[in-house]
Amino acid sequence: MSVSLSPPAASRAEVALRDYRITVSPGLLATLGATVRERCPAHRYALVTDDVVAPLYAEAALSSFGDARPTRHVVPTGEHHKTRERWALLTDELLAQGHGRDSAVVALGGGVVGDLAGFVAATFMRGIPYVQVPTTFLAMVDASIGGKTGVDTAAGKNLVGAFHQPRTVLADPATLATLPPAQLRAGLAEAVKHGVIADAAYFEQVWRDGPALVAGAATRGGEPWVPMVARSVEIKASVVEGDEFEGGIRKILNFGHTLGHAIELLSGFRLLHGEAIAVGMVLEARLAERLGLAERGTAEGIARALQALDLPTRLPADQAPDAVLAATRTDKKARAGAVEYALPAGIGRMAGADREFGIRVPDEAVLAVLGGEAR
Repeated sequence: MSVSLSPPAASRAEVALRDYRITVSPGLLATLGATVRERCPAHRYALVTDDVVAPLYAEAALSSFGDARPTRHVVPTGEHHKTRERWALLTDELLAQGHGRDSAVVALGGGVVGDLAGFVAATFMRGIPYVQVPTTFLAMVDASIGGKTGVDTAAGKNLVGAFHQPRTVLADPATLATLPPAQLRAGLAEAVKHGVIADAAYFEQVWRDGPALVAGAATRGGEPWVPMVARSVEIKASVVEGDEFEGGIRKILNFGHTLGHAIELLSGFRLLHGEAIAVGMVLEARLAERLGLAERGTAEGIARALQALDLPTRLPADQAPDAVLAATRTDKKARAGAVEYALPAGIGRMAGADREFGIRVPDEAVLAVLGGEAR
């Protein structure tokens, strides 16, 4: 099935980072080629997408480049394909197609495609430019922004990668019409996170408006999503701009991710990323309360919001606390053998400013929360 693309709608938002712009506009894919050529000039382009997005949007995106039509590179969908082996295959394809240092990569898809294609761009010919064109809500508000690229290993997520900022991010919320409701809800988990770490009013907006947005996604086009995408982008961009390489305040974006990544890994990626992060946020908020860092009721408030969005809030029954704790050991947030957590002080604000927002937590406290003693 192919999706027809309309010209850009009047509803549009732009967020500027230090080195590039993020544009959110329904219908943006219809003029993708002209915008990419303007913001990321290159002799040749390589479009990387996956086998779910390609039948929907690849041909229209490729055709929008006219005579500068990119080469097409399609990878299998799913987190378990975000590997060093797939990175090697993509780089070999670019070499076989004659791409050089004057080429640029266009990543069209969700977070897996963006991470993988970005890592290819970061390493091909010692680094070439790339553009993020996210097609999922999760990728629009999170994965496409901030320049984190990489692949997974058997030990954990994103353990091999590089910081490599895109030349621009072009988000077309009209693509959300073809996304399954479960994927939309999983993306909203990251919007909830943005509210918890920085904006209590936005936190309320996400869980109150989210169900209606999901219910109407297939029939109302992309315009209703623009304000929510834009606010999440503003929050993440403001954090990233002040700490590109995650040495301080950028760590707050990891809220829910230390335990969430472990839970996602142990599920064999059966859980969607946002579903695992939803559980991770509730558990880490309980951990913050147990340590006296968060106001009482913070975890319960987060849990209620996630439940309103039909997202999970409890550790899967088949995951043992000690296995989850062990899985956090290989997380890239570990320092000197200890695991760091980004923990809330309440809805809209984070604890740990005096520790650069990375809080080391005793194993006993983590196991107590995972085991249910703090519930």
